Amino acid sequence: MLVLSRKKNESIVINDDVVVSVVEIRGDKVRLGIEAPRHIPVHRQEVRDAILRERADAAGILEDEAQTG
Repeated sequence: MLVLSRKKNESIVINDDVVVSVVEIRGDKVRLGIEAPRHIPVHRQEVRDAILRERADAAGILEDEAQTG
């Protein structure tokens, strides 16, 4: 894992097309702004986990339906 220090209004660039900027620092919270092409999904970790669980559940349902015919 790469760990970087950034101040407010500073950014990092990922692969020339994703920019992550520190928008605000308030207490123990940091607000980030993310600029990415539309074809690149950007989610909070807990949202991504929920999406993956939902897909796995749907795949399990489809497998069950295929087996029962």
